[in-house]
Formats: sequence, C-alpha cells, structure tokens
Amino acid sequence: MSQHMNGGGVTVLIVEDEPLVLDMISQELVDQGFAVLEADTAEAALSIIESGQTVDVLFTDIRLPGEMDGWRLAATVREQKPELPVIYATGYTVERASQVPGSVFLKKPYRPSAIAETIRSLMGGNGAVANGPN
Repeated sequence: MSQHMNGGGVTVLIVEDEPLVLDMISQELVDQGFAVLEADTAEAALSIIESGQTVDVLFTDIRLPGEMDGWRLAATVREQKPELPVIYATGYTVERASQVPGSVFLKKPYRPSAIAETIRSLMGGNGAVANGPN
C-alpha cells in the first residue's frame, strides 16, 4: 500500500492486485490531479477506510486475492459510507453482477483516462465532490 498526493481535491482508493495495472491507473490519476490511495486486496482497502483516511471514490477490481472480492468490498464499504461512488473493473466475463446502487462498471481493457472521466462524471463533472445522492 502506498499513497500519492498531488494537490487537494478528490481522493481515489484504487484496489487492484496486478502491480502494473495499479501503477498505470495511479499514475494517470495523479497526473490528472487526483490524490490516490492504493490497496492490493479488499482487506487492505477496508483497513484504509476504517483508518479514517479521506476516500471520495472507490475504484475496485472484482477479482481480488483474499477472502473478499470487489463486489463484497463495495457492499461492505457502502454500509459505512452509503454515498461513496464506486467504480468496478474486470477483464473477465461477469456472470452475475452484484453492483451497489449508483455504481459504474468498466470492462478491461480500458483507457486509464476513461477512469478519470468516469470519476469526474460521478463527482458532478469537475472532480469536485457532488452534494447529495448521485
């Protein structure tokens, strides 16, 4: 787990177990002015959430090592933070989607810039945290 800060604004928690993909997404988001927190398992992501660090958006792969997948991670996090925007990603065929309400699904391969665009859309168009439900 590492943390990159680039100014203020929106903090994105990226949960991805492939180091190269994690680095690529993180670098793109930092370049776009987002603050980034990284986790390679759902359990590590929950530790970040429970530590009280600011997380404005959860971006999670669906297939993760450990006891919890991305579907369950998002559902668990939403119990604590009901309005948290969630973006799911996977390179696999999804047989049964278990998305939380108001979430977005991205199929790999995707352009890293598409993630930034999706975050801005979820946050009200400019990267600022939107007020109220999305």
